[in-house]
Amino acid sequence: MISKLSLKVKYFIFIFLIHVLIAVLFYYVFEEQKYYFLVAEIGIIISLWLSYSMYKSFIQPLEFLGSGANAIADKDFNVKFVKTGAKEMDHLVNVYNAMIDNIQQERIHVKEQHFFLEKLINASPAGMLILDYDDRLTEINPKANQLLQLDDHWKNKHLVDLDNELLNEIAKVDIGQSTVISLHGMDQYKCEVSHFIHKGFQRKFILIQELSREILEAEKRAYGKVIRMMAHEVNNSIGAINSIMQSTVDYIEDDVKDFDEDIKTSLAIAIDRNKNLNKFMANFADIIRLPEPTFETIELNQLVKKIATLMEPKAQKNQINFVYELVKEELRCRADEQQLEQVLVNILKNSIEAIDEKGTIKFVTKSYPHTIIIADNGIGISKDIAEKLFTPFFSTKADGQGLGLTLIREILSNHNTQFSLETKNGWTSFIIVFV
Repeated sequence: MISKLSLKVKYFIFIFLIHVLIAVLFYYVFEEQKYYFLVAEIGIIISLWLSYSMYKSFIQPLEFLGSGANAIADKDFNVKFVKTGAKEMDHLVNVYNAMIDNIQQERIHVKEQHFFLEKLINASPAGMLILDYDDRLTEINPKANQLLQLDDHWKNKHLVDLDNELLNEIAKVDIGQSTVISLHGMDQYKCEVSHFIHKGFQRKFILIQELSREILEAEKRAYGKVIRMMAHEVNNSIGAINSIMQSTVDYIEDDVKDFDEDIKTSLAIAIDRNKNLNKFMANFADIIRLPEPTFETIELNQLVKKIATLMEPKAQKNQINFVYELVKEELRCRADEQQLEQVLVNILKNSIEAIDEKGTIKFVTKSYPHTIIIADNGIGISKDIAEKLFTPFFSTKADGQGLGLTLIREILSNHNTQFSLETKNGWTSFIIVFV
């Protein structure tokens, strides 16, 4: 029971009992000596005053420290004490107030650093993910959200539970490693997994950098320079060679009646081949001379139907059925209709060639965001080939030039769309999302 009393109460009980005991003793000792008894009572009063002074000198500083500790425990760092005039108390007041000032400055410094770090993370051009001690996602910055397109239920989930292809690949990367992840042959990301110590335990954080646009620009500068040089040399040479060969053919026809017909035929073939080579180089040059899109309002469902109608005779010839899954509402967006027609024609042509004979091509549109999907049940795309798609001059066709997907890539990139080409569950789908 006594142990539960405060130090202040214990002190006053002790002083009270001591002085009561002394007063009783004085009474019995000086009962017949009134003068001495009076002096003794005065001494007791003085002793009580001294005891109270000692309380102020010893017990009050402890209460002061206790109230200061309570304020710190309540995270109230605005409480300060004023000096009392007592040397010991004033020393404690100075120490406590100086400590509170330091804590306030440190808290302000930490808040400023935290605010700056938060702004830096949110403004970062790289995506950032922060995981907890159990590798569950706790924070993502706006760039990461833009890259990953996660729903509102990502918090406190493992990466592999979020049904995101990029996060599934990142989950395989160990701490301290950096790797480049390629998706759909088009999107490339540099991902680095690192860690930091928080409350004595290790936590992961992940950096994601989108490389696609930088790589595209570098590739375009490189192959653009090569194509310009090749076109210059080839056109100059072919023009002169064709002129000489045409003059020879004309001379043979006019003046050399008995000239070997095989030689005539060979010269004609050579001239045609040179013209085809010239056309081949012109196709390459068209990619680097692709004009900026002229944006106007178009309706995507009508555009899809228009291109499907254009390519339907070729598909019917190969016994390929067209299936339409178009949304009922109009899908209007700003785009260059002529360039998008060229994109859809190339995509549909590739789908027809992938099926060869007897198959199905589906045309799907979606809203929010506006999306066009052209899917076929043809031979599909292997993982090895998928990683090389949209690479300039790469083609799986024996006579292919590798220009179709490169041109598609340039046009769709200029339209700021998100696009992918992949094979899943027996269907190869080209997906275009207008964002």
